[in-house]
Formats: sequence, C-alpha cells, structure tokens
Amino acid sequence: MKIISWNLLHRQGATLDEVKRLIAREQPGLLLMQEAADSIDSLPSEIGGHYVRNPLPGRAHGLAAWSPVPFPHPLSTMPLQPGVIVRRICQIIDFGDFAVANAHLSHGQLLNRRQLRRISWGLPPRAAIIGDCNMLGPALLLGFRDVGPRQPTHRAGAILPLRLDRCFVRALRCAGIEVLNRGTSDHRPIVVELSLGDAE
Repeated sequence: MKIISWNLLHRQGATLDEVKRLIAREQPGLLLMQEAADSIDSLPSEIGGHYVRNPLPGRAHGLAAWSPVPFPHPLSTMPLQPGVIVRRICQIIDFGDFAVANAHLSHGQLLNRRQLRRISWGLPPRAAIIGDCNMLGPALLLGFRDVGPRQPTHRAGAILPLRLDRCFVRALRCAGIEVLNRGTSDHRPIVVELSLGDAE
C-alpha cells in the first residue's frame, strides 16, 4: 500500500486543490492528513473516494484520512496524553491484516514519546504509526522500526530544517520512501510503500 502523510498547516497551508492535485499525481492507497480543517471536507464529493476527519478536542482542525476505496472498518480515535494547550487524539484505520495510526503528537520531547508508546500499545501486531510526530532524535519505540525518510520534512521559520514527519512499523516491510514538495504547507508530504512481512 502506498501511503502519504501530510501536515496541511490549517490556517494558511495547503488548500483543497493542492490535496486534489497530490492525489491525482501520486495515486495513494491511503492519504493521512494532520491539521485538516473543514475546507478539506468536500474532497470525496469532488474526486470520489472515502474520507473521515476527526477534529482535535476543542479545535476546528484535526486528523483526516482519505482512501480511494471504502475503509474495511469504521475508523476509531484514541485519546492521548494532553499537552499544556492542545488535547491530542490518534486516528486508527483498521485494514484487518494490519492497522495504521494517523498521529500528530505534542512538541514536548518526553510527552510525544509517551504518546507514541500509548498508540503502540493499542495497535495489533502488524501496524504502522505515521504522521507529524514533532520528534527530535530517535524514538526508541520498542518493537517498531523508524523506516520513514531521513531528510528534513519541516522548516522552522526560514532557518532550521527538521525531520518531524515519521513512519514507524512493526511486522511490516517498507518497500520505498520519498519526500515530496511542500506546496503552501510548512511540512513536506512523506510517502511510504508498505507490505505485509518483516524486514529482510
């Protein structure tokens, strides 16, 4: 499955048209979005497919997932440890043979690792956690491998490039990775191609 994850930057970031062009060009089997606002909600009516958006508690924006085919099971959300300002959730997509967690974690480097561990405990044996992890350095997540791109995916202001967008997998094989142009967001979309089976 080809999966793309993109933090859209909800206020002045990637537009619905940019998301549509990304789907048309890359043809993902699953598109995960963070900081998705209601401006993205018309996506399935304009290009088809299936779409679920879950706003963060008390916020207008949140996590969203789009697929060209119906989701095998209803999407669920998992509450995460709250940050000082923002309460976080994780979106879980259950494909039967494996699950994918769409994550947008807190900035605190101890808190986001605790959030990551909570997500991992709620997933089946074959799973991936993908999204904007706001994480610097290694995650040290037991049982999971960080298979996402190694190049920067976000630029803080105009100065510091950071690798904040990650993909962690357990009992899945990563066949390919890529980082795409960021458009008007402050994050670059990441692409991962995952299949069943452990890494060789």
